[in-house]
Amino acid sequence: MSANDKIQIGVIGAGNIGNVHIQEFLQLSDAAVTAVTDVYHPLAIARAEEYNIPNVYTTYQELLQDPSVDAVIVAVSNDAHAPIAIEALQAGKHVLLEKPMAVNAASAKEIVKARQKSGKVLMMSHQMRWESLNMQVKEQIDKGALGSIYNVKTGWMRRKGIPGWGSWFTQMNKSGGGPLIDIGVHMLDLSLHLMGNPKPVSVFGTTYAEFGPKKRGIGTWGKTDWNGFYDVEDLATALIKLDNGSTLSLDVSWAANTDFIDNGPYIYLMGSEGGASLRAGRGTLHTELFDRTADVDLTMDSNDEGPRQRMSRHFLECIREHREPLTSAMSGLTNSLVLEAIYESSRTGQLVTLDWSLD
Repeated sequence: MSANDKIQIGVIGAGNIGNVHIQEFLQLSDAAVTAVTDVYHPLAIARAEEYNIPNVYTTYQELLQDPSVDAVIVAVSNDAHAPIAIEALQAGKHVLLEKPMAVNAASAKEIVKARQKSGKVLMMSHQMRWESLNMQVKEQIDKGALGSIYNVKTGWMRRKGIPGWGSWFTQMNKSGGGPLIDIGVHMLDLSLHLMGNPKPVSVFGTTYAEFGPKKRGIGTWGKTDWNGFYDVEDLATALIKLDNGSTLSLDVSWAANTDFIDNGPYIYLMGSEGGASLRAGRGTLHTELFDRTADVDLTMDSNDEGPRQRMSRHFLECIREHREPLTSAMSGLTNSLVLEAIYESSRTGQLVTLDWSLD
């Protein structure tokens, strides 16, 4: 691939998220989606016909053998993230990997080691870092407007939103967990990013399954399989201690009897000089002036291109410029370590210290 060539992209997983990625990259002039595959081959054929993708492969292994493919998007069930990402890196492909990085920390560490050996770009798909309001808050944090951020409360509470009951979403061996690993990973990743990426050192958490086992709290995302089963949580809560002394509390649910923070994602950042809140499409900066509280509402350009477009462009830039992406392999490992520690803490009832070794 020369500097003037389009980066040729193969999509592994043609479902809903894979479809979103295809649409985003088709809008970028320096990329071309040239290959697609899915375990359900008719779906891959349908995507190819819809978007004029020239090559359809029966398996992802066949796609990885295509020498013209420069980079792949991995948008499959969670349990397949690690094996496919590792094989892609070994095949010399750059990788945009959907969240979560893997179903457990051991697999995430194997991805990190494979990336280090390959020298290729591996980027996690955490589009919330590229949302306009979140970027504006980060800019103020980097300028020192909030001072030292010492406490953050974040989460994503859904009242009735269990996805694909009975499918891989609700099976621990395939998904790695419920809302914690599904949507909680977004809030964890974004919060640590806004805090300046302090290193998590210990976790205390608890998970609950009060709705899913009773087939209640079902949402509209994904396809249900009433012949399947549900063995993941539907609510999780945790307190995370960081190496700089700061704390991060996380609460997430797919289903809960509550009307909590507009039933959506939220972050409250508390700093020594100011604070910020992000919730329900609103962003506000908080401080104290003339012995009074003062708030500044942030605004978003009506012509904003959107977070996924910025994220997709960033992936291409990292490939061309041989640089580390903002959502790097290590950011994915960080998230996996914390998530696994929360599940372990819930099982044991004990505080869990994170193990950062790659051995």
